[in-house]
Amino acid sequence: MRALVQRVREASVRVVEAGAGAAPVAAIGTGLCVLVGVTHTDDDGVAHRLARKVAHLRCFDDAAGVMNRSLVEVGGEALVVSQFTLYGDTARGRRPSWTAAAPGPVAEPLVEAFAAALREAGVPTRTGRFGAHMLVSLVNDGPVTLLLEA
Repeated sequence: MRALVQRVREASVRVVEAGAGAAPVAAIGTGLCVLVGVTHTDDDGVAHRLARKVAHLRCFDDAAGVMNRSLVEVGGEALVVSQFTLYGDTARGRRPSWTAAAPGPVAEPLVEAFAAALREAGVPTRTGRFGAHMLVSLVNDGPVTLLLEA
């Protein structure tokens, strides 16, 4: 399981619906926008470990301006968006291969388990809509962007 974590001032996700434009689904203020990818070998244990890592990742500034505080410590929020393309393989050619990404029926419950584990850690968490065409907007703070794996 991979998580591309971006420290944000704000983030939101809208879902593109045929003939209706893009409908708002979720929004957060200060916190982390977390794009989550799932591979075939992931399970609930991996989802919970990665969520704990995200919740306690020290990527927010302390009083001295040093990244020394976690999402939990600053009382931030999380926006979790499924992102199978984190497992795109471009080693051969210019068209990515998606074979390392878990199929929807495997990935969806693990993305939900990841979001639930963040909530259990005390992080107010909102999510996109699994499998939908989403428009993600964010204001990256720093910018700070980190790739985590569990």
